[in-house]
Amino acid sequence: MTTTDLPPLPSDAEVDATIKHVTDHAQRAFLWNYDRSRDQLVTLYNKAMSSQWNSVTELDWSTEVDPEELVQTSPQGNLTVQIARAAAEVPGSPFATWGEKEFVQLGIESLKATMSQFMHGEQGAMIVAAKIVETVPWIDAKYYAATQTMDEARHTEVFAKYLHTKLGEAYPMSPFLEAQIDALMADSRWDIAYLGMQIVIESLALAAFGSMLRATEEPLLKKLLRYVMSDEARHVAFGVLSLAEFYQELSDAELKERQDFLCDNTMRNRARSTTPEIWERMGVNFDEALPSIMEAAQKMNKSQFASFEQGFFAKLVPNVRKLGLLDANNGYLRQRWGEAGLLEFEFADDTGSDYENYDEVAKDRAAHAAAS
Repeated sequence: MTTTDLPPLPSDAEVDATIKHVTDHAQRAFLWNYDRSRDQLVTLYNKAMSSQWNSVTELDWSTEVDPEELVQTSPQGNLTVQIARAAAEVPGSPFATWGEKEFVQLGIESLKATMSQFMHGEQGAMIVAAKIVETVPWIDAKYYAATQTMDEARHTEVFAKYLHTKLGEAYPMSPFLEAQIDALMADSRWDIAYLGMQIVIESLALAAFGSMLRATEEPLLKKLLRYVMSDEARHVAFGVLSLAEFYQELSDAELKERQDFLCDNTMRNRARSTTPEIWERMGVNFDEALPSIMEAAQKMNKSQFASFEQGFFAKLVPNVRKLGLLDANNGYLRQRWGEAGLLEFEFADDTGSDYENYDEVAKDRAAHAAAS
């Protein structure tokens, strides 16, 4: 090929459309103390090294995936589709004229939208993990955060590959998720990257991945999710181990800032559960559809997001308690979350210490070795 055969370079506008810059105000920490003084982080780092998995050789990308079959054979069904079907019975509903073809397509779009947010969120996690490598003032934490950066790169890769090769066109990043990750990238305080990513977003990810895992029998997606969750559980443990130590040294005013951060992000995660872009792609005006959707959900005695929220808060609240943030400042966060009905999850899952139970990679390797 000669130089005249090469395609034209993209214009500045085309490049800018695929890149977003966020200014980071955090200081970088270069350490001269290489002593390994935090035994639990050493153990976690060693576990992370032994649990790395190869997305090319350990996932069977030749698996045929039919998006329609994927939606129709889900053992739990797609709650968005269930509610839309019920909403079709409401007088004046825009779904009243829909047939089976439209409902199946809605299920596909819902799945694509969810997978798209997984993909975008994992790239954000990769960037924030790299920030932790640069900013955290402990060598053991730097070592572990470097393994997490690799994990998040692999997660971004596999979700993008599954979406683009098995499902189709991706959705843009949710503005709620984008705002959340932008704030973590820009904040000057290194522990906020920990708190937002390791405690909030990783808890969110475990809940979302677990919900999808329970709703699919597709073998490639099922294994992909099992392996990603193995990594994410370690990431939560990393945050709990590091921040529990650090927060013992902060003043009440500093702890109050972290408590307010959690309150704000709790509500933001509730807001980001809405997906109006799905309806737009289906040719439905979301504002016009919302009344029938709400009426149908009420009649079904189901919240579209209740199961997901329960999974999220069952992981978030116990770990926040372990950090001491629930009861700091005379129980300020306990009161705020109590008013929101979240204290029922205080003694639910504790993924800060049970990551071994999530290690599906080790389980598969042990089973393979036993069968050999």
